[in-house]
Amino acid sequence: MTEFTIGSFNVKNLIGPDKEYYKFQTYTPEEYAWKEDWLADQLLTMDADIVGFQEIFEEEPLRAVIDEASRRAEILNAASVPDKSKRYHRKVIFRKLSVEPYAGAALAFAPNAADDGTPGKRRPGLAILSRLGFVGEPEIIQDLAQPLTIPFSPLRGLEGDAGQFTLRRLSRPILKVRVPVGEQIITVFNCHLKSKLGEYITPEGAEYAPEADLTHYDPIGRAMGSLRAAIRRMAEAWVLRALIVDELNAGHPVMVMGDFNDGEHAVSSEIIAGEAPFKNYQWMLRHDAQNAGDRYSEEEHRQITEDVEAVRLHSAEKMFVRKSARDMVYTSAFGGVFESIDQIYMSRHFHPDHDARLGEMTYFSALNDHLTDGSHPEAPYNKLASDHGQIVAHMRLHD
Repeated sequence: MTEFTIGSFNVKNLIGPDKEYYKFQTYTPEEYAWKEDWLADQLLTMDADIVGFQEIFEEEPLRAVIDEASRRAEILNAASVPDKSKRYHRKVIFRKLSVEPYAGAALAFAPNAADDGTPGKRRPGLAILSRLGFVGEPEIIQDLAQPLTIPFSPLRGLEGDAGQFTLRRLSRPILKVRVPVGEQIITVFNCHLKSKLGEYITPEGAEYAPEADLTHYDPIGRAMGSLRAAIRRMAEAWVLRALIVDELNAGHPVMVMGDFNDGEHAVSSEIIAGEAPFKNYQWMLRHDAQNAGDRYSEEEHRQITEDVEAVRLHSAEKMFVRKSARDMVYTSAFGGVFESIDQIYMSRHFHPDHDARLGEMTYFSALNDHLTDGSHPEAPYNKLASDHGQIVAHMRLHD
């Protein structure tokens, strides 16, 4: 059997020192050194073969973090793993203590197409690190060759144009790679969907959007900003879903990870995962029904169910919770709400209930001890550590 691990890591604004990424936000050399140290230690703890990173402004600081994690792995191994001269070096415990460095690992970086380097107006990209390398060239999807137009149909009783939404560029790129694992090649997507922060429009000639002025609080305008953000996030989820279905239809196993900026049951997450099949389509009125008794047949029920299941993705977290005594996993804590917005989804090639599965997940790790709810007046808050938990799925492939 072949074992591997895959993880997602939102690093929270990784950029070099003395560089203004958002307005008035920079790291001093000392702050940057602390952040690099913390990130390297966290990456060492994850010890994942495949890691998807989000909020990467520049590739060089990420490489520095990876190199530091590798250096620490070598030091740790030298101290805790006996060499072959020791008669006890074959003990299983030492395989668990060993950490594989990332020397020679492949790194794909996807810069943000909207990032022109202007201080204070930077835009983050993302990256994928793989000890197993890549097959072919990584693909970056952000500027859409064919804009996505979402038309709305008029409500019953109305006629005419009901409007439309057009998406030409994703807020952050989607990175697609193919990773060789054992005898399989797995398509891996890394994403960072539009956040829930309101999207406000600055009028021509103005310095800022009116809704940004909290001294003249505009609840309706800010609600519209949240609506814009939600529509954009769901549209980006659909773009990712189309890419996923293309891979599944081609027969490729798929794993998707990243910062969804939404929980498992949000519409955007459900778009990415795909529909859950209806329990029994024989109960359902046919699409072309002419009378009340026109239902789908048993054969059609089986065919529809298979068509739906073949392109579904499954949450690693949900599969883990289902078979464990653990009742809560969270990767974000804000405003008193603890939730999982960082996800690893996988096709049914890895689902335990699928007879033709290639493998399965054996464990799921969530590194979230560093998270605190900063909204509480007594809670500590460290702007240098990530404000996300890191997640790792432990996988086993069948030979």
